[in-house]
This record gives sequence, structure tokens and C-alpha cells, in this order.
Amino acid sequence: MREKKIPPLVNDEEVSHLLDIPSPRLEDAYHKGIIKKYQKKGMNAIQFRKGLGPVEAGTMVIKGEEIEVIRGFPKIRRILMLHPALEKHFPDKVAVEEKMNGYNVRIALVDSEIVAFTRGGYVCPYTSRKAREILDLDDFFQDYPQMVICGEMVGTLNPYVSHYYPEVGKLGFRIFDLREKLTNVALPIMAKREILADYNLEPVKLLGVFPVKKAPQRILEIVKELGEHDREGVVMKDPQMQLDPLKYTSSQAQAAELEYALSFPFDLARAFLFSRIIREGFQSHETAESKDARRERALRMGESILYPMLETISKVENGELAAEDLLIEVENKEQADEFIRYLRDLKVMATLAEIKEGKAVIRRVHQSTNDRINNYLDGGLY
Repeated sequence: MREKKIPPLVNDEEVSHLLDIPSPRLEDAYHKGIIKKYQKKGMNAIQFRKGLGPVEAGTMVIKGEEIEVIRGFPKIRRILMLHPALEKHFPDKVAVEEKMNGYNVRIALVDSEIVAFTRGGYVCPYTSRKAREILDLDDFFQDYPQMVICGEMVGTLNPYVSHYYPEVGKLGFRIFDLREKLTNVALPIMAKREILADYNLEPVKLLGVFPVKKAPQRILEIVKELGEHDREGVVMKDPQMQLDPLKYTSSQAQAAELEYALSFPFDLARAFLFSRIIREGFQSHETAESKDARRERALRMGESILYPMLETISKVENGELAAEDLLIEVENKEQADEFIRYLRDLKVMATLAEIKEGKAVIRRVHQSTNDRINNYLDGGLY
């Protein structure tokens, strides 16, 4: 009885061969919820909710004219101390690219259609539509059908992470990797940039390639300047892309993330708080900053934790919802409704607040924050 419920792709021998994972292990992963059936917008696929063996979380196996594997984007680990970590990780040179504040998207050609996958492997209708609108990808995928474009969707009309970049404006896409669909092998830095230039596709900024011994000081200077301009940080890469990349972010970016998370403390704060406090501690230690600079950092952190939480408590006390408004461009109400259905599939509570002049306001409600604050304001115990 149990085997009858398994999607055919899970115990397909070709899938087992492509992923180099035995079929019984795939079946076991399906029963444990690591693999899920995915059938949206006519796509017959299985989705890896978590990593399994060599296969990353977010990997999609899609049954079309042939079986396609779109590997998940690998997790990038973070550096806390640049000086020892860079020399341990990189033998010679370090390429430094800007890390932008948006959301991770993989774009691939699947059954002759250009599809955008989020980090978790979901096909976001808004992202897929906007990717086709703002990028001219036909020639690229005609020449490189087995490549996946990995990048960051950024801008203010971004329903996941709204952040203003002067050179982007409302919505843009900046590419950080070109990877092979099945193997996830990434092209070397300069080969990637040459191909993107050939197709007028924009990469993230390359901020320099440095000898590893000089890299820590240069990266500290770069990240300090990025933070002062409200930008997130950097990703450090082996120029040949044979080693795993690493990332490092500015104090200002960490404060902004704390401010966001503490605006909805009972939905987001637990996942955000500890790691960002640890990053700040090690960054302050490595930079050996002055007493005034350290005090400024402490003040920034404290304000980003306390003030947004106080504001939310007051809002809820006054009868308002703890919610955020997401702004997206739409041509009609059906597109807004489609995006809301997609969010609800992800267990996100969202409603359509307004459509005006081609823009829809999607209200995302943080229910735990509303419920818990109301409970404590009424005398509930913590």
C-alpha cells in the first residue's frame, strides 16, 4: 500500500542514476518528507525540501519530454574572522563580488519554457513573469540550454526583500553564477562575465581579485564602504570556482535585518537574532575599532532590536495588525490573486489590500506576533 503513494519520479531508475542516489534511499526520503511531489502550473516534478547526499535542498527533478534536474543553489557559509579564515580556505587569490540584498533565483529552460525557481525550488509566478519581462534570455538559452542562471532579484518592487539600489530602481536582476543543470558546476569568474557580456546580461559587481594575504584588509575596507552606502556585503570566491564561496556582510545590513525581524518578534526574531549578534561581535573584534566606533555599533544594534519591537507592540495595542505590505506590479487582479495563492501554498498568510495604477499591495500578516502580543497585553504569562 505504501509504495502506491510514491510519485513515479521517486523510484524511477533514471532519476536514481542521474542523482547518484539509490532508489530505496529516495523512497525513504519521500516518506520522511525530505522529497515532496510538486505539481503546479502543469509541472510534474519532485522537490527536495532538504539536502540528501550530494543533492542540495531546492533541487527539482522534472518530468517533461525528458527528465530534467535543476540542482539547488549550494549553501554559502559565512566568515566571522576574515584574516585566518581566508588563508585557510583560499590558497592563492580571492575574487570579491558584491552580495546584493534581494532574493536568490535560479532561471532555467524547462520544456522550452523559461522558468524561475526560488531558493526552495518553488516556481514563483511573479518572479517567472518578471524575469521574462526584464531579461532577454532567448539567445542565451538557445546557445546554453543546459545552464542555469543564478542571481538576485533586487529592487523596491520585490515582494520578498524590498531594497533600493540607485542603479536598479524598481526591479532588476543581477547574476552571480552560471551553473550546469545536472552537476551544479559553476563557470570560472571571468568566463562567466565574458558570456554574460556577450548576451547583455548584467552580473553582480566584481570588486576586485586580491592575493589572499592582502584580501582581509581590502575586504574590510570594501565592506565598510558598502555598509555606509546601505549595501549588504560581499561574496568571496575562488576565481576558478573550484572551492566553495564564502560571504561576509556589513554591520548596517545586520542591523537592518534585526530591525525587520524584531518588527515581527514572535514570527521571525528567533531565527534572526543570535547569528547576527555573533557576527557583530566578531566583526567588532577583528576591526579593533575605536571606543566611539564600538559604541556606535552597540547603539545601532540596540536600536534595531528594541525600537521596532516597541513600535509593533504599540500598533497591536491600538488595534492594528502586525503586518507588512508587499508591492508588486500586475496587469490585472488575476495576477495578484495568483501570487496570493502561491504565498498561501507556502503557508504565508496574505490578502490583497489594494490594486491601483498597475500595482498590487499584498498584505502579509504575521499572526503569531499578533496573537502573542495580544495575549501578553491581556496579562498572559511568558
